[in-house]
Amino acid sequence: MSETHDRHLAIKSLMMPRDTNPYGTIFGGVLLSYIDEAGAIGAMAEIRRNDWPERPVVTVAMNSVEFHQAVFVGDVVSFYTRVARVGRTSITMHVTVETDRGDGPIQLTQAQVTFVAVKIEGNERTTVPIRGEDAQ
Repeated sequence: MSETHDRHLAIKSLMMPRDTNPYGTIFGGVLLSYIDEAGAIGAMAEIRRNDWPERPVVTVAMNSVEFHQAVFVGDVVSFYTRVARVGRTSITMHVTVETDRGDGPIQLTQAQVTFVAVKIEGNERTTVPIRGEDAQ
């Protein structure tokens, strides 16, 4: 597995008025929700690409969130992911958020999101090796 693997377009969404704050820009929390979702989609794509067992992944950390530019109503926002790190039970995704306002891509936000693979039995969630039971 290469950490330089091409980035994955996980989500593309049009920002709507319902997601604005009193200043007319998109709430940071809305972007965080999309970042979490995009990271999970990217993690699952990487798991499939490597033929690892498809297990549920759950968010355990969102780190290094940086808001670089305001996001406006009408922006079509792309959420790209790439693998930052794979541990025994976890995968950390770097998520880059961009839009194009006519002059090419503009980086809006970036973050690192860590997910763990889990086995679900009833209400219990137990972490499991992300690459499979035999992984060390």
